[in-house]
Amino acid sequence: MKKSEVKTKSTRYEKPIKPGEVKICNWQKKQVGSLQLPMEWFGQELNRNIINEVIRAGRAARRSGTHQAKTRGEVRGGGKKPFRQKGTGNARQGSTRSSLNVGGGKSFGPRPKKYKYTLPRKMRTAGLKQALSYLYKENNILLMEDMQSENGKTKDLADQLKNLGLDKALLVDVKGNLLFKRACKNLKSFRFMPVQALNVYDVLKYHYLVMSKECLKFFAGSEKNK
Repeated sequence: MKKSEVKTKSTRYEKPIKPGEVKICNWQKKQVGSLQLPMEWFGQELNRNIINEVIRAGRAARRSGTHQAKTRGEVRGGGKKPFRQKGTGNARQGSTRSSLNVGGGKSFGPRPKKYKYTLPRKMRTAGLKQALSYLYKENNILLMEDMQSENGKTKDLADQLKNLGLDKALLVDVKGNLLFKRACKNLKSFRFMPVQALNVYDVLKYHYLVMSKECLKFFAGSEKNK
């Protein structure tokens, strides 16, 4: 028999995945189905300028802006004139808390301010779509059957994530199970986030995006409400 006539054994992974189709797995790393991703959210071309603008705006909004340096009027003391006005040969001074002296106030120092600025909604949405599309092209999106935890133990969830081959990931669900949220709190390299709070910075900060299949309904509904 010729080599070309030999029939190969079929495998469970022989069926190719269609473009935009993602496997659904359970926490035992077994495939339980597949779903089609909305390509309006996961099939966009990457524009680095938009990504940069959205990330800068997001990080600026997170700044507390509470920095403050004291002026000469806010530093305690300094009410006494350090020396007489004339006759010493020194430049005249009225307070030891001048910005020229050690321990004095700061001229033009930082004051509390808000760094937040708002980008157009279409730009923010475009940035999120491109970030999700980038993870999809890198094959870094994992779709789970559910986001549940039986006991809320961090150790058990860490073992499950390690079994999936994940070392750093963003865990996303529509609402989230209370026990699952509690189990995520002490994981340094993982973060739980509701799908409504997804942002470009956190999507790109973590290596993988692990989300429940229910999240796809949110993306589909967002396109319909436009």
